[in-house]
Amino acid sequence: MSFFKTLLSLFFFCCFTTEAIAQYIQVDDTYTAQQLVENVLVNSPCANVSNFTVSGDSFSPGQQSYGYFNAGTSGFPFASGIVLSTSRAKRTEGPNDNLIDEGLTSWLGDADLEQALNITNTYNATVLEFDFVPLTSKISFEYLFASEEYQGSAPCRYSDGFAFLLKKASDPSPYQNLAIIPNTTTPVLVTSVHPIVSGNNGCPAANETYFGGYNGANAPINFNGQTVVMTAQAAVTPGITYHIKLVIADHENIRYDSAIFLGAGSFKVGTDLGPNQLIATNNPICNGDTYVLNATEAGSNTYKWYRNNILIPGATNATYTVTTAGIYSVEIGLGSSACIATGQVTIEYAPPPALSNTTLVQCDENNDGSTIFNLTKLDNIIKNNDTSLGTIYYYENLYDAQNQIIPNAIAAPTSYQSIPKTIYASVGNAFRCVGVAVVTLQISNNAVPSYRDYETCDLDGDKDGFYGFTLSQISPLITTGLPAGLIVQYYPSYSDALLQTNVLPAVYTNTTRYQETIYAKILNGADCYGIVPVHLYVNKNEPDNFDDETVYLCDGNLLQISVANIFSTYLWSNGDTTNFTQISAPGVYTVTVSDSNTCEATKKFTVLESGRPTITSVDINEFQIEQNSITVHVTGVGTYEYSLDGFNYQTSPYFSNVAPGDYLIHVRDINECGDDFYKVSVLNYPTYFTPNEDGYHDVWTIENLEKRPNSVVSIFDRYGKLLYQFTADQKGWDGTYDSRKVPSDDYWFVINLENNKVVKGHFSLKR
Repeated sequence: MSFFKTLLSLFFFCCFTTEAIAQYIQVDDTYTAQQLVENVLVNSPCANVSNFTVSGDSFSPGQQSYGYFNAGTSGFPFASGIVLSTSRAKRTEGPNDNLIDEGLTSWLGDADLEQALNITNTYNATVLEFDFVPLTSKISFEYLFASEEYQGSAPCRYSDGFAFLLKKASDPSPYQNLAIIPNTTTPVLVTSVHPIVSGNNGCPAANETYFGGYNGANAPINFNGQTVVMTAQAAVTPGITYHIKLVIADHENIRYDSAIFLGAGSFKVGTDLGPNQLIATNNPICNGDTYVLNATEAGSNTYKWYRNNILIPGATNATYTVTTAGIYSVEIGLGSSACIATGQVTIEYAPPPALSNTTLVQCDENNDGSTIFNLTKLDNIIKNNDTSLGTIYYYENLYDAQNQIIPNAIAAPTSYQSIPKTIYASVGNAFRCVGVAVVTLQISNNAVPSYRDYETCDLDGDKDGFYGFTLSQISPLITTGLPAGLIVQYYPSYSDALLQTNVLPAVYTNTTRYQETIYAKILNGADCYGIVPVHLYVNKNEPDNFDDETVYLCDGNLLQISVANIFSTYLWSNGDTTNFTQISAPGVYTVTVSDSNTCEATKKFTVLESGRPTITSVDINEFQIEQNSITVHVTGVGTYEYSLDGFNYQTSPYFSNVAPGDYLIHVRDINECGDDFYKVSVLNYPTYFTPNEDGYHDVWTIENLEKRPNSVVSIFDRYGKLLYQFTADQKGWDGTYDSRKVPSDDYWFVINLENNKVVKGHFSLKR
């Protein structure tokens, strides 16, 4: 039983090992250069190959950097072919579970590769080269590029280099590199073919269409990423010897190796039937057109043409004229050789644009049978609003339109002077297929109003004669009595209306003060039904003395406010409808009036409270020599001004530097609501007197002291001795004491006023 299990285990192990190996490519690095070229790459009688060489590095024990590979059942894009590597060729076998990173700096690079890629410092070059003589005018072969540098952010900065270099044998001219991105001169590299690389050191995608993908651990080959299968091709001259050099090398260092894989038998010669004519590439053939395929090769050859892999009976010439879509191929028997060259091209057809015939009816101002047409107004109608179509050209001749002979197109389609007739519109689509529409030009003979007037009041708050007209409000006046369904557009001039240029905005402000003429174009679809001048008038109601006003309501009494009795209507904000109204409360009141044109004007009255003043008290600061002052205290809701003489008023209730004397204080409301009065006297004392009996200053007394009848004045010498005392009705001091004259000196006084106020001071007696 144990022996049976052992045999069964060995059976499963062998089966598993065989299946695992089949998942990856297998490389044989014992092939010679001639075997690789004749038996693998070319394997065709259509090219005579010779002068084979291959070079790389011999790894111990004798492993090479080149070889033959077989894909087995791995799913690798090539079933078999050639591998050229910057490492041991055997290392390229899957799975992708280890980093290929080998080689020595003593393994040199390649100067031709460096020149072709405009780089320096290459290492570890593997080169396969040979001569060949093509029998036809085109060669091609398929390849795939793979690299360990497809990892991290390396595609943004690093790439090994490879090239397929071609030139005529013994020609000193530089090589032509065939390993380029299609339709460019850009070499295929890690840095030129990769998806977007994210991260801090990332970069945008580059030619991502040609990136085959990153490889997982069980990939058929041992590389991190690869391109799609690509085709290298070139035009050649039959019978001429060419030299081709297939080379790959590490760039700048020996790290992170790369390889190129060439499909077995993919080196082919054939004929170039030109590019595919496809809708996807915007170059199909237009319906109704023919397309000539030319497979001519030098020599006495035979030709067979196929459509969709079906032989076309009788098509045995070097050229074939295509009239329907299909995949066209040709087989060329080259003289007496066994070589059968081929060529293939796909032809697709595209219809011309779907256009609409149309009629354009234009107005004729002077009825002379000729008018100006703006043909471009038909563009969208003719195109059926297809924005993908190109520019429309208008022609007087059908042949010119069908062939879109642009120099013969109508030169000024926006202002085409014409009588009624037929012309043609020509437009191409994205495929340059041309369609033609018939355009019939006619002249309108409809009866429309000779003009229309439209008046409005200047209601925008700035009565300057300019106003924004809502033009749609005018349209009913234009179309009254005309058929339904017409639309109206407005223009600044007749010619603009005729050509439908410079259309006015929906709200149009006149540019000429008070009066302006614009033009209403009546349209029936795209056709001109008629053009009507419209006279715009801007009326205004701007009365004299109608500025806003501020008035005052005195002590709550009724106030009448009014405007001139010259208007058609009046409407006060309180509802009154006469030219005046009475108010009893402060606030803002307005009156809106209208004139005979119904134009309105509004005046605003701002009503403020005010009132008569009442003087409640007066503060007198007196006996201050020249600094006497008066302060007046009042009550009331008004704004007041103050005067000591009834003539000169001030806004402050405080008066300074008041001279001694009697005053009648006036206080009045500045808004004329009333006034009040108050009598006061200001007293002062003399600073000296001279009792020398000359009639001047002989007595020291207080002027106007009688206005304070209960006042008492006491005089003292410097030692405080009372010398004299008098009242308001007595004579002042004559400078004596006990009938003796006192000497010249300073003397002091105390005044006891009737309001219990005490004033003290001193004065001089001069003899």
